[in-house]
Amino acid sequence: MPSYSAIIAGTGCYLPEKRMTNDDISKLVDTNDEWIVQRTGIRERRVVTPSESTATLASHAATNALKDARIEPKDLDLIIVATCTPEMVTPSTANFVSLSLGLGNTPSFDLNAACSGFIYALETGASFIESGRYKNVMVIGAETMSRVTDWTDRSTCILFGDGAGAVVLQREEVQNGKRDRGLLYSSLHADGGGWEFIFCQPGSRHPVDEKLVAGRNQFIKMRGREVYKFAVSRFQEMLQDALDKTGISVDDVTLVVPHQVNQRIIDAAMDRLKLPPEKAIVNLDRFGNTSAASIPIALDEAIKSGRLKKGDIAVFVAFGAGLTWANAVVRM
Repeated sequence: MPSYSAIIAGTGCYLPEKRMTNDDISKLVDTNDEWIVQRTGIRERRVVTPSESTATLASHAATNALKDARIEPKDLDLIIVATCTPEMVTPSTANFVSLSLGLGNTPSFDLNAACSGFIYALETGASFIESGRYKNVMVIGAETMSRVTDWTDRSTCILFGDGAGAVVLQREEVQNGKRDRGLLYSSLHADGGGWEFIFCQPGSRHPVDEKLVAGRNQFIKMRGREVYKFAVSRFQEMLQDALDKTGISVDDVTLVVPHQVNQRIIDAAMDRLKLPPEKAIVNLDRFGNTSAASIPIALDEAIKSGRLKKGDIAVFVAFGAGLTWANAVVRM
């Protein structure tokens, strides 16, 4: 019986055209460009207009990924959307993506692991392919974080942006019993005990009512200091785990594609593992933290700019609300 790898056959991303600079934010809260750049590395971010939504961003990214993979929507066997800012509570955002692609019978669902969501969805999609059940799986990370951001809270409103990134996973038969392309390794983790570090309340426990809205608790809340410590330690841990479990060396890694959370966090983790900073792709200065969309957006940029080519090894690392954290090793 043949065995299969899940290779990345195509990538795509989509960012809203509207830019919000640090100077724009300084008109809303008591802050300035220098303060934001020094603490986060972010200079601007993209935000949706009233006519845009998580599903519209995801659909554009999916269309671009399909073009890159040179397949048609009808060739897809499954669509997974990783998001914590879904189109609606129900139906799923993935259903709306399927509709936009003209599909009427293709299974689709959402997955929420916050900023780690793309890696969670990547492993899920790869599992369907490696089992031999599906040939082509669309995996999307898409967020409209501006819709859950409190623009009166300077500790959080400086961080987030909107966008979507997508990959087409494709089945490839493993030759000689050795998997040398595609997803080589991944690990997923969660600890619900840290849910209060990052959360957004509306739901069955805290339904939207006058009391919730009066306290502005419909927006995302964060304990910045605790999140910073958690992210630095998990970033380093997940990078080291990727090296240890696959047997690859620092020199073997072409590029680290991290969740775009904070420049200081990325720099600290890379330094502790003695990885040169140029081995990490960083675009948070232009896009901010786009949660589950950040890794696939950065991945698409890395490929399109020539920083990742066929045969190269990329390591994905993410961490976010849940608390969740994850990694993945991919040979392009």
